[in-house]
Amino acid sequence: MYRIPKAIDINAKSVLLREKKKLLIIGRCVEIEHSNLLDKFKQDYAIISVCLEEEHVNHVGFKIAGIIARNTYNEVSVLTVDGSMHCTQLHWMLEEIFKIMNLNDKITRKHYVIYKGKLYEIPLKAVKYSRYLFKISNLIDASNNK
Repeated sequence: MYRIPKAIDINAKSVLLREKKKLLIIGRCVEIEHSNLLDKFKQDYAIISVCLEEEHVNHVGFKIAGIIARNTYNEVSVLTVDGSMHCTQLHWMLEEIFKIMNLNDKITRKHYVIYKGKLYEIPLKAVKYSRYLFKISNLIDASNNK
């Protein structure tokens, strides 16, 4: 059924990870529910999957940090289904890893979501803001007062 390896199950320096210069971390369900959208990434990206309903974000984050530290990537991206409370954590997790490892100016990172069957790239600022409910509330209030 699933063919894309789970991040937690593979060696941080696996041949599956070191052959590419880009890493894509997907929400586990993307492989089954939206496999057609993965085609755009298969050529250039090492792809691993994560389900944060199964694993704790801290456990996965530590593993992903180890993978990034042991390989040479010029891009690390996350692709999830939009609206999933578990998948949203993957985006925040990548931001936290980049902050802790001081990678902001060293490796490109991208965030993608699938919304109504279509792929969208999400700006870094949107991912950051999505962690802060007060900031989002202010944005909504400002939008309503126009």
